[in-house]
Amino acid sequence: MKILFVTPELYPFARAGGLADVSYHLPRTLADRGHQLSIITPKYRSAEEAGLPLVNPGRTIPVPISYRERTAHLFTSRFEDGVDVIFVGCDDLYGRLGLYGNEFGDYEDNAERFIFFSRAVMEFIRVLGLEPDIIHCHDWPSGLVPIYVRTLYRNLPNLRQTATIFTFHNLGSQGIFWHYDYALTGLGWDLFTPDRLEFHNQMNLTKAGLIGADLISTVSRNYAREVLTPEYGFGLEGVLQARQAETYAVLNGVDYEAWDPARDPHLAQRYDADHLHLKAVCRRDLGRTFGLDQDERPIVAVVSRLLDRKGLDLISASLESILELPLKLVFMGRGEERYHYLLSELSRNNPGRVGALISYDQTLVNRIMAGADIFLMPSRYEPCGLEQLYAMKYGTIPVVRATGGLDDTVIDVTENPESGTGFKFYEYSPEALRLALAAATDMHGRREDWTAMMRRGMAGDFSWAKSAAEYEEIYRLALAKVDRA
Repeated sequence: MKILFVTPELYPFARAGGLADVSYHLPRTLADRGHQLSIITPKYRSAEEAGLPLVNPGRTIPVPISYRERTAHLFTSRFEDGVDVIFVGCDDLYGRLGLYGNEFGDYEDNAERFIFFSRAVMEFIRVLGLEPDIIHCHDWPSGLVPIYVRTLYRNLPNLRQTATIFTFHNLGSQGIFWHYDYALTGLGWDLFTPDRLEFHNQMNLTKAGLIGADLISTVSRNYAREVLTPEYGFGLEGVLQARQAETYAVLNGVDYEAWDPARDPHLAQRYDADHLHLKAVCRRDLGRTFGLDQDERPIVAVVSRLLDRKGLDLISASLESILELPLKLVFMGRGEERYHYLLSELSRNNPGRVGALISYDQTLVNRIMAGADIFLMPSRYEPCGLEQLYAMKYGTIPVVRATGGLDDTVIDVTENPESGTGFKFYEYSPEALRLALAAATDMHGRREDWTAMMRRGMAGDFSWAKSAAEYEEIYRLALAKVDRA
């Protein structure tokens, strides 16, 4: 199959979160399985610093935006496995610090920036003569592409047998803009209705993708169920209920070449499931890095954006009772200023017990995964989550709230002693979090049980090959649907 990925983020050129990693690993895995892959993405300022060559053939493509045209500059690159990358260049829109905003918030012209991107995708397909079997769109910045395929570009010869897939990675961000921006799309106002693109008198680009795509996917089975409710659907639960039969769930994968303690170059000591005693070297290294006491109390790590939805409100409300448990704490991340202050103060007031780094260091993430005993993810909601998968591969036991992909990927050892890989709690409350950590610290003292659980987690297979095989089936279903039409 010829597959075109449309994504607002792509590692190593631009990354705001896990979508960049998905956009990098999934196309490459599909290419390894014999498909022809291309990726189209905005050319942000950070693309120049990625370390891969960008080719500028000097070609420009006019892109309609409302009643005028803007110029898109074509740039290209290629991954070593043959996956082509096409960049939409427009420095006025993308040559900035940050992908969606800066330290002051989202950019006020994000509607224009990503309406232009979706329309540019269509013009690039037209002018470059691309003939994709599948156009796979990711999150709200690409949400208009399936609508354009069905409307303004429906008679384009090279798209007559093309199927569209829209994947939503997080409904907490939907691309909602005031209705005056709708004029930028070039679409007729007959589509701006409650059963189409209108959303409480605003324009919703995620809704566009959900309505326009031939099939829909998301990133875990449990999240696919959760978004059918008002709590997690954020106003789109009705749309998703209507398309439930055409929505599929595929877990994101792990690149085990990059995440493997047996060959990780960043670790003080490499180890595997047969040599778990060597993990103690990584534990001592982590303790020294964060100034922790070198004793047998388990190290509990949190690597996260410091936001309420990631469970920082639970952690902050539980700190006094958590510190009564026999454990040490390590925090790394950035987010809300109040949590920067809280964790910095906590570390200063509890030397030897708490360490905090208000930053993000990718190589240090690997060392934390290897050196910690327990990895804590108390998210209010988590569509998929990758950190719990990394933790299990490194023999670090996850303690998670049972939501979204966390619920799908972690088996609770208290409910399944013979197959458990971690600890789960269900109620979103400080007491439930404390009880889960208490159970974990208690089992940590039972070394035989703890070691068996570590090995079960390390043996899990969440590889991209499994995810790619599931997407292949979705693509085949989408193509069959187009053929029937």
